[in-house]
Amino acid sequence: MNALAIPQALIECHELTCAYDGAVAVDDVSMAVRRGDFVGVVGPSGSGKTTLLKAILGSVQPASGHVHRTQNLKMAYVPQVESVDWNFPVTVLETVVMTRTRNGWWSRMTKEERDQAERVLRRLGLVDVSARHIRELSGGQQQRVFIARALFHRPELLVLDEPTSGVDVRTRHEVLHLLADLHDEGLSIVLTTHDLNGLAAHLPRVVCINRRIVADGSPREVLTPAVLEQTYGAAMEVLIHGGMPVVLESGADHVARRLSKLTTS
Repeated sequence: MNALAIPQALIECHELTCAYDGAVAVDDVSMAVRRGDFVGVVGPSGSGKTTLLKAILGSVQPASGHVHRTQNLKMAYVPQVESVDWNFPVTVLETVVMTRTRNGWWSRMTKEERDQAERVLRRLGLVDVSARHIRELSGGQQQRVFIARALFHRPELLVLDEPTSGVDVRTRHEVLHLLADLHDEGLSIVLTTHDLNGLAAHLPRVVCINRRIVADGSPREVLTPAVLEQTYGAAMEVLIHGGMPVVLESGADHVARRLSKLTTS
């Protein structure tokens, strides 16, 4: 492959180490996020997933190593929904335009800003609920509102922290399909997730991390018993069903036998 065929690196982490009060959260991490990537970062709680996202965004400074961002890179961040105050008195439309900095988000929005916000809401199927309070929405709608908020400024890279945490199966599928559509339209995406089967197994690239990067590749390459045990510190079984890896906790023998029959029938 010639150099011209390699997608541009939007983010490059070089020997990145981050620490809080002397406790290392991310240790000697080197990885790149290229234009057109759709990357899922997986690992146990406390493995450094969120810290890695914050280092990519620039809100956490490295203890050593560095993060290089392509010049004038436009990034947008979607936090975990558990961190949102759903009682804050704000509508869907107001939530989307809160990211603007001109004279503060509370100032009167311009026609251009309203038109842009409504285009994003329409794209995400939310324009009909734009005047509703965010707490009145379903879980799937709430997650889409914050994705709309991130898309308001037309980012090149979308960064999401646990976008399917605490949601039901239907909402998880809605979020997955939405992100896949956005990626197909050219948006580069990096997200963290605990959801190995519902989300990570459907992504083109998965990075396993436990302070250090354990593996980086396609789901078939990365979601293996050896890699998962090294990442999570516990034995897991992996079966291939419908061409996709299915991760089982060790001891789920009855489930493994049933899925094994399905894959060989």
